[in-house]
Amino acid sequence: MTGAEAGRPAGERRSLPVPDGLDGMRLDQAISRLFGLSRTAAAGLVEAGDAFVDGVPRPKSDKVTGGSWLEVILPPPPTASTVEIAAVEGLVIVYADHDIVVVDKPVGVAAHASPGWTGPTVLGGLAAMGQTIATSGAAERQGVVHRLDVGTTGLMVVAKSERAYAVLKRAFKSREIDKRYHALVQGILDPLRGTIDAPIDRHPTHDYRWAVVSGGRPSITHYETLEAFPAASLVDVRLETGRTHQIRVHFAALRHPCVGDLTYGADPTLAARLGLNRQWLHARELGFAHPATGEPVVFVSAYPADLAAALDVLRQAADGVRTG
Repeated sequence: MTGAEAGRPAGERRSLPVPDGLDGMRLDQAISRLFGLSRTAAAGLVEAGDAFVDGVPRPKSDKVTGGSWLEVILPPPPTASTVEIAAVEGLVIVYADHDIVVVDKPVGVAAHASPGWTGPTVLGGLAAMGQTIATSGAAERQGVVHRLDVGTTGLMVVAKSERAYAVLKRAFKSREIDKRYHALVQGILDPLRGTIDAPIDRHPTHDYRWAVVSGGRPSITHYETLEAFPAASLVDVRLETGRTHQIRVHFAALRHPCVGDLTYGADPTLAARLGLNRQWLHARELGFAHPATGEPVVFVSAYPADLAAALDVLRQAADGVRTG
C-alpha cells in the first residue's frame, strides 16, 4: 500500500499504455480523458500520489508519451449523494418544471462541490429548496450541464430529469445553446465588435489560471460594444464554445481584462474606484430548446447591485465630462 492509499477507502487500480492520440498531453488532462474524471478530480488524484508513469509518480503538468505505461488508483465510487444541503442566500429560482431548473446565481457561490472549496454551491442550495436533481454526471456535479465561476453571477440551467441531462449535454456540446454575457472590460475595444478565436488551455506556470496557448482547445468568443466610457467598455458577449474562464482569458489576451479581474491583470485602482471586489462579468441571457418539448425558452437576468453600482459610477463620470 502506498502512503497515498493509507487512511482512506481503497480505490480501483487501473493500468494501461498511453494511447498515441494523447502523446504530448498533460498528465492530469490525459487521466481526465482516459477515465472520465473531471479535470479537477484528475489533478487531485495526481497530487495525492495515485498516478504513475512507467512506475514513477509525476507532476500533473508533465507531458505523457504515447506507449508509456500509465497506472492510477481511481477513487472508490460514491455510495450516496455528495451534495451538502445548505441554503444559499441570494440564489433565486427563475424557472422550474419536471425537467429543468433555471437559477440566478449570486457571487461567491460555486456550481458544485470541488476539492478545496468549502463555500456554498448551487446544488446544495437547490437541495435546500427541495429541488430534486438528475443523478447523471459525476457524483459531485450531478445534473450540472454547464458552470459559472464563483465570482461570476447570472443564469445557470440544471437538469432535473435524466432525459433533460442527456439532451442539454448534447446541446451544449453541439453549440446549440445561446449563452450571452455582459462584461465590463478595461479600455475601448478596437474594433468595437468582433470575434476572438484563440485556443485555451491551463496556464503553463500558474495553477488555477488558464491562458491562450498554442495547441489548446479551440475557443471562440463573439463580442459587441454596448457602451464606451473613458476607462472601460460594456460589451455583449456570445460564447460559441464554453471553456473554463473563456471570457476572462480572451479579453485579458487582448489586454482588455474584465474590470475587477485581478487574477487576469485588471487594474486594482480602477476596481477600487468602482467598488468592485470581483470581475465585472454577468451571465445575462440563456436560451435553448426545452429538452422535453423542443420549444424555445429564453431567460434574462438583471445586473446585481455591485455591477449596477459600478456602471452608475462610470456613467456619472462620463456625464460630468460631457457637461463640464
